[in-house]
Amino acid sequence: MNPPAMNRDDSIERLQTRKTPWDILVVGGGATGIGIAMDAATRGLDVLLLEQSDFGKGTSSRSTKLVHGGVRYLEQGNITLVRDALRERSLLRANAPHLVHDMPFLIPCKNRWERFFYGVGLKLYDFLAAGNNFGRSHGVSLKETLAKIPVLKPSVSRGGVIYHDGQFDDTRLLINMATTATQHGACLINYAAVNAMTKDLTGNINGVTAIDHETNQTWTIPAKCVVNAAGPFCDSVRELDDAHGEKMLAASQGVHIVLPRRFFPADIALIVPKTSDGRVLFIIPWHEHTVIGTTDTPIETATLEPTPLPGEIQFLLDTTAEYLTDPPTIEDVQSVFTGIRPLVKGDKSARTASLSRDHTIRISDSGLVTITGGKWTTVRKMAEDCVDRVVKKANLNASPCSTQTMHLHGFVDPSKLPSSPRSYYGSDLAAIEALEQQSPELKQPLHPELTLRGSDVVWAVRHEMARTVEDVLARRSRSLFLNAPASLEIAAEVARHMAAELNRDQTWIDDQLRDFQNVAQHYLAKQSS
Repeated sequence: MNPPAMNRDDSIERLQTRKTPWDILVVGGGATGIGIAMDAATRGLDVLLLEQSDFGKGTSSRSTKLVHGGVRYLEQGNITLVRDALRERSLLRANAPHLVHDMPFLIPCKNRWERFFYGVGLKLYDFLAAGNNFGRSHGVSLKETLAKIPVLKPSVSRGGVIYHDGQFDDTRLLINMATTATQHGACLINYAAVNAMTKDLTGNINGVTAIDHETNQTWTIPAKCVVNAAGPFCDSVRELDDAHGEKMLAASQGVHIVLPRRFFPADIALIVPKTSDGRVLFIIPWHEHTVIGTTDTPIETATLEPTPLPGEIQFLLDTTAEYLTDPPTIEDVQSVFTGIRPLVKGDKSARTASLSRDHTIRISDSGLVTITGGKWTTVRKMAEDCVDRVVKKANLNASPCSTQTMHLHGFVDPSKLPSSPRSYYGSDLAAIEALEQQSPELKQPLHPELTLRGSDVVWAVRHEMARTVEDVLARRSRSLFLNAPASLEIAAEVARHMAAELNRDQTWIDDQLRDFQNVAQHYLAKQSS
């Protein structure tokens, strides 16, 4: 078995020894950027990706964990967006079955009219998804509803409608995409920030300068085309090209809270189709916990570590209490995570919930290609569209896109998927278990309320380019997103494992623990309230 090929030192060596311009230089290591790198590499192009922090640090790790067509977009009449997303949903499940699975969703209905209304709409949803590999919608009685979700208050439902969508682990998928890109020749570097664009005598962009945050070394990197895939930060990257350019984005933040599984012990998700502020709310089982979200609050400026507002957390608790027999309190919240949506300005509405989720590609006068908007489900198509544009613009010699049917790293035949709680590792699980056999001390969970083991930490450092304690606890595992207090308790042990792998000293460990303590404050509900 060939291990993953992600290694930061190797990538930096490739960068420093390269003598010719890269075909494509991607700025941003979230879902869109990694998707572009993967698409370009599989077409035979030389691609370099630089990420200012860790892969998926921003929006891409903070989703509602759904691979979906978007029921609410159907209500808005955006048939094309829904149809395309449903098609991509099926492709994603086929290409990464170890990470994407079918999840039934129940919409509680208070009367026959609601059951008819949602039932008809979801039949259209099924029709648009014709031929895919997900279940079909159907109505259920009150008795069936309460059998599916015993903790649902009978007063909020007179039956309901069940439909099917996909669920996934966002940053585990991102890491598998990054590994796939690397194995096809892409060069990916995290903790490397682009700080300027370089231009030729005619004013066309011909590369970037960037700084390695680990060594403070500066690189000047030539490229035939630069792609800005920086998500919520894409306007900041555009300013490096044109300091006076008009902003593209209206940023909004969405908050999720995470509760113990006992609050929602069902194997089916619940959707509240219209909350008091007009949004959709999901209550979803995920990694043996319950995820509830999301809010939609306009914000002025995007930050790498956004902070939830107390009112957002309380809104989620209050809305959840309207539907569940055991109303959660702030003390029950094990983690809270906040994501920023890069919404493309396109209409006169002040409400960010109505701005476009569809993706936009713009090319500046000097040649900077910016792609923004969209959502996780359609990332593959976004990448295909972007690379098509770049190939044409830069006159690159590239093979046709092949990602529609390309299995991602970790792929396991669905009929052979292990029943292990760690099945999200896919084909890597055997190598991790072999590591545990070689070093039995790595097999024990680091905390009774988390699944993380020493072997997971070692694997993340050796094969998945984890560089910090936060990388391991937030994105290689999902520990910080599931239980922030427990993650704080094991941070020191994680740091010790990482220091041994990275050949770091006690000063590094101390710095890491201080940094992680600061980051974790954003995930503690009581701290945010």
